[in-house]
Amino acid sequence: MPEKKPNKLPIVDEKSVEALDLPGRALRWIVTQENTNAQHCTMCVIQVAPGETVRPAHSHPNGEEIIYVVQGSGRVMIDGVVEPVNQGCAVLFPRGAVHMLQNSGNEEMKVACFFAPPTNLDNYKLFEGIEFPE
Repeated sequence: MPEKKPNKLPIVDEKSVEALDLPGRALRWIVTQENTNAQHCTMCVIQVAPGETVRPAHSHPNGEEIIYVVQGSGRVMIDGVVEPVNQGCAVLFPRGAVHMLQNSGNEEMKVACFFAPPTNLDNYKLFEGIEFPE
């Protein structure tokens, strides 16, 4: 009887994922049901150039998002409250909270974004016209 080969491990190199060019960021969906068979979460990496803002403001009506700043610095706005963030910061965007991210530093900002339950861009609720205060 032939030996059964193990299933391919769910490892995804971000460089192997095509970046989506979205307002204020390049986004790569790293963990999805399609590429890893993840059942309870999704994860993406975004890169935000200096001075750019992830647009538009949005919320996730059906779940939570946690971001982790891998590189760079900036600020987040959650339901109108603005706070600074930098490398090593983790931020929870509660379900339904309207939020935005801005790179206010001098280097590219790289952020890992984790979602539970799984999401995609179709599940974002968008809020055009909301901006960071000056």
